[in-house]
Amino acid sequence: MTRARFLVAIALWLAATAVRADFTTGAAAFVRGDYALALAHWQALAVQGQADAQFNLGVLYDQGLGVAQDHAQAARWYQRAAEQQHAGAQFNLAELYASGLGVVQSHVIAASLYRRAALAGLVEAQFNLGVLYEDGQGVVQDFDEAAHWYRRAAEQGYALAQNNLGVLYANGRGVPMDRVTAFAWYSVAAARDNTKALQNREQLIKLLSPAQRAQAQHLATEFIRDYGPPVP
Repeated sequence: MTRARFLVAIALWLAATAVRADFTTGAAAFVRGDYALALAHWQALAVQGQADAQFNLGVLYDQGLGVAQDHAQAARWYQRAAEQQHAGAQFNLAELYASGLGVVQSHVIAASLYRRAALAGLVEAQFNLGVLYEDGQGVVQDFDEAAHWYRRAAEQGYALAQNNLGVLYANGRGVPMDRVTAFAWYSVAAARDNTKALQNREQLIKLLSPAQRAQAQHLATEFIRDYGPPVP
């Protein structure tokens, strides 16, 4: 199973006026591609203990923006922000542990970090935690748990989770086998241009009776309304 890609974001931090101004000056520099200046502004705030600045500094080291790429340094800054319950830092640090970049690879630690970010509502972390439970990496394989976390992400409109939840329904893993519901989850993911979901739906529809197809199309319409892309 494929995990979600790196979460790379610039956090918006609101605090004392002087510090906020320094943070946003760094953000403006980042947006225009002046990563060295962004680094300079965020470094001081990160040393002072500001979690969003620590996270952003980690991103710069992680991606090699304005500084030589250094995953170990990225991990250190993510760790400091993660200890302050920064969900983005928890996620990115989990990615480093899952990949063994800058740290000793550990799916156990990655799973723990994904869980913390997932409980905070980060959809990418919910999906990745589902993948670990489905594959049995860093945790005991548990399709019920995989379905639980996929559903949390799927109901937030996350196409990768919607497709994977469809696969579980199609195969009766962690949920009762239900090809109609599988078709609906594939459909809503396909509406978000997930090509794998589109392929899965095309294969699944061959197994449905005419009555099931009608039911599946009706349910898919409801799912797209509730969990799909917004209507223009």
